[in-house]
Amino acid sequence: MKESSEPALRREAEADMYFEFDPASVRTEYELLHLMRRLIARYRFQRFLIARLPLAEQQRFSESLVLSNWPPELVRQYDASGAFHASVLVQRLRQTKLPLAGGAELLDAASTEGGDISVRHLADPDMARHFALLLHTTYGEPYVVLLSGAREEPVGAECAMLYLTLVQLFECLERTFDTGSTVREKLSGREIECLRWAAAGKSSDEIAIILGISAYTVSSYFKSATRKLDAVNRMQAIARAMRMKLI
Repeated sequence: MKESSEPALRREAEADMYFEFDPASVRTEYELLHLMRRLIARYRFQRFLIARLPLAEQQRFSESLVLSNWPPELVRQYDASGAFHASVLVQRLRQTKLPLAGGAELLDAASTEGGDISVRHLADPDMARHFALLLHTTYGEPYVVLLSGAREEPVGAECAMLYLTLVQLFECLERTFDTGSTVREKLSGREIECLRWAAAGKSSDEIAIILGISAYTVSSYFKSATRKLDAVNRMQAIARAMRMKLI
């Protein structure tokens, strides 16, 4: 009697979907970015992002964003919409530990007294469908991982394998946060104060009044902090300082 080849075919299919990498070799965000690009190509997604789960209405999308391959213009437009903190995506992830899948409506703001905020017109063809999960750091800080593309929802063994891989990659990302302790030693107290007040929405002139220094001096602190954080502008410096738990 001829043996069925089904078990062998199943093992072959599972091996084909496996994403292999060495977690110990991942030391920087750049290396993780490269791995994330490989991952989405492997699972036939086009976009990805990792962001802090917003804990307050004032937290903007750009300030929450940690890692992504979203086009800069799309980031700016979604940031300007103000929809992220109240999005269907964020609200539903707060209610489950399981992976979440859905269409473009996940990025819309959930229904409120003021009506809906629809941002579906922002999405490009590469963001027709989404696969998301909520992950936590060792210290319990919540983060959103979102993969987007035109493919169908991952199910079964593929979903489980993708979930496990994202957990492993997120652990690699958390290790890069530890570099913040070294940067803290390099930043002066005034530089950290300026970044903290800027993150709270204060302008350079307002920070100058609060700290009792000139606006020119505040600008100098921002320039030096931006350089030490290896950032390209003030906004990125603030985002990196927040990610490194400096502010």
